[in-house]
Amino acid sequence: MYQPREHFPSGHRFGIEFGGAVLSFERVADVLRRQWPIIAVCTGASLALVFVYLIMAQPMYTANARIMMDTRQAQVLDKDSNANSALIDTGYVDSQVEVINSDDLILSVVRRLKLTDDPEFNGSNPGLLSIVLGKFMALFGSGEPASQERLEHAVVEQVQKNLRTERVLTTYVLSLNYRSRSPDKAAKIVNAVASAYLVGALEAKYQSTKRATEWLQQRSIELSEQATASDRAVQTFKAENNIVGTSRGLMSEQQLSDLNTQLVQARASTAEAKARLDRITAISDQDVAQSTVTDALNNSVITRLRAQYLDLQAQYADWSRRYGKQHLAAVNLANKMEELRKNIADELHRIGDAYRSDYEIAKSREASLEKNVKELVAQAGDTGQAAVKLRDLESAADTYRNLYNNFLEKLQSATQNQSFPLSEARLISTATKPDRKSSPRTVLALVGGLVGGLCLGFGAAFARELLSDVLRTPGEVEDELGVKCLGVLPDIRPPTKTGALLSTSAKTGPPDLSRYVVDHPFSRFAETLRNIKVSIDVARLTREIKVIGIVSSLPKEGKTTVAANFAQLIALTGHRTVLIDGDLHTRSLTRELAPNAKSGLVEALSDPASLGYHVQRSKETGLDFLPSVVASRMVNSADVIGSKAMADLLKVLKEHYEYIVIDLAPVMPVADSKAVSFLIDAMVYVIEWGQTTRSALQESVSGSEVLQKKLLGAVLNRANPKMLKRIEAYKGKHHNSYYVEHA
Repeated sequence: MYQPREHFPSGHRFGIEFGGAVLSFERVADVLRRQWPIIAVCTGASLALVFVYLIMAQPMYTANARIMMDTRQAQVLDKDSNANSALIDTGYVDSQVEVINSDDLILSVVRRLKLTDDPEFNGSNPGLLSIVLGKFMALFGSGEPASQERLEHAVVEQVQKNLRTERVLTTYVLSLNYRSRSPDKAAKIVNAVASAYLVGALEAKYQSTKRATEWLQQRSIELSEQATASDRAVQTFKAENNIVGTSRGLMSEQQLSDLNTQLVQARASTAEAKARLDRITAISDQDVAQSTVTDALNNSVITRLRAQYLDLQAQYADWSRRYGKQHLAAVNLANKMEELRKNIADELHRIGDAYRSDYEIAKSREASLEKNVKELVAQAGDTGQAAVKLRDLESAADTYRNLYNNFLEKLQSATQNQSFPLSEARLISTATKPDRKSSPRTVLALVGGLVGGLCLGFGAAFARELLSDVLRTPGEVEDELGVKCLGVLPDIRPPTKTGALLSTSAKTGPPDLSRYVVDHPFSRFAETLRNIKVSIDVARLTREIKVIGIVSSLPKEGKTTVAANFAQLIALTGHRTVLIDGDLHTRSLTRELAPNAKSGLVEALSDPASLGYHVQRSKETGLDFLPSVVASRMVNSADVIGSKAMADLLKVLKEHYEYIVIDLAPVMPVADSKAVSFLIDAMVYVIEWGQTTRSALQESVSGSEVLQKKLLGAVLNRANPKMLKRIEAYKGKHHNSYYVEHA
């Protein structure tokens, strides 16, 4: 019975969802069994390319030399340097890599070793590829012979291409590697590069020290003159302006600083007095008997008066409740309370007057200090202007003096370094002749080719599987369609025309596929059809199944061949069986089994009693066949096949036959199968192996609920026998021992 795909239980216990497909261990194993030729071809092609490369590649040898950047040698003359000066910036070490690979340094090596005369560099002994490339590049050149400068530049580029300089991890060691066809030449060139770098570093340091010494000498003379002139200007300015300094600076500046400090304190006192006055003014506007007044002022007199007021207020409230507010005692209490409120208010006014007096005093003191500061500023204005200019003169004099001292110290150090030049680099490993080739690496190339070929093969195999929209295994059918797959039918069609031309067989006509089970009763094709019959017989134990429809999604999927062979197989077992050509459009079954028939299904629908005149029987198998004979294609074929007359005809057939097999029209092109589905007891769905797409299958099956309910199972048809062997390899080599395909 059909089940929607989302409710059909999956057969994968463990899997990874990938692009709508489940990649489980079983699925991967199936993919490898089906696609192993692609993996083998990709791996073989990759290894073949590696072998070709290993055969044609020129052996190369690599020599190595190492240089260390060491600043401790330069500290021999620097007695005052600390330990931190021994550290080298990592950027400096990386910069030395570029220096070694520079054009000027490599050019000096080329000229020293006369590499322009070497056949490896001047192209006097080129290979086949170099000759072809040279001819091709000559088409775009000027045709003039290359100058010496161009030759040297080409050799420099080639040396730079084969030279690799890199820093060893995070150390101060530089590793120089040079590749060459000759091991002796590799060691010779890399040692020459290292030597040229060390000599160049010494020469560069000597030249830079010499230029620095000359500049420092000239600059020191200028700074000495400027420092003397600045000191003389300071003394002259002090004498002209009568400026006398103390240990704390000028006298006017000391007085101004003291007054400014007192002014700041006075302003703070004024602000504090103003704040107290504002607070007492705000409290005076409130009810004097409130608790906030006492809490804000923290005054003992007001606190005591308020305590008395609260006691009287409590007595007044008690007596008023007992005797009324007009009672003499209550009136006396009210008068006392009012007197206390007045006393509290008087005390507040007294405190406010005291705060106001303090505020006025603070303001007067602040104004007096501000006046004194202004007077002092006015008096010290001229002196301040002179002091400003004096500070500028003193600052300039100190700057010139410090610069002069620093330059004098650097001049002495530069003079010593010029006399004893030391390099910050030293050669710690001299290159020797390599005893084995560095490339090509045979084992690594073979392993890389093998791994690359396997990766390419696996990628192509899984891409072909995951991007494929067709069905090839029973598990895929069950996952996609939601019904049990009853078997896989191998392709029984004859070989292609090319194969037929090459064949030496004497047979000229094509084999009769409609009776394949009769000619090959022990073949896998016949055994799979027996499995379909057994499944139908098992289903007949629980419900009546006599009318069996053979249907497919699209034309040319082989359902007609399946229907003919299935019906003949049942008839061979001795059961009364009738086969009906229910496809009124193509009538393929009629052309195969009864091409000369004059009447058939349409006539039987008109008169079911005359059924015997239209049925043709096979003497060999005992199968009855009801053909479909129409003059032209019927417009109302769906109405005819699904009519009441068809129901009456099937009722008559059920009385005479145990099995009624109907070859129905495809589901997607026409509506005949959907129209007759309610008259069918069970349907077998034929799916062409490797051709029918999942989307077509889903669309055809999900379009009719009646068809879904009547669907008993599906069968994969026209499977490639060679591919089946790979897919079913897990079943063992004896799985097909029971089948005799040509028996």
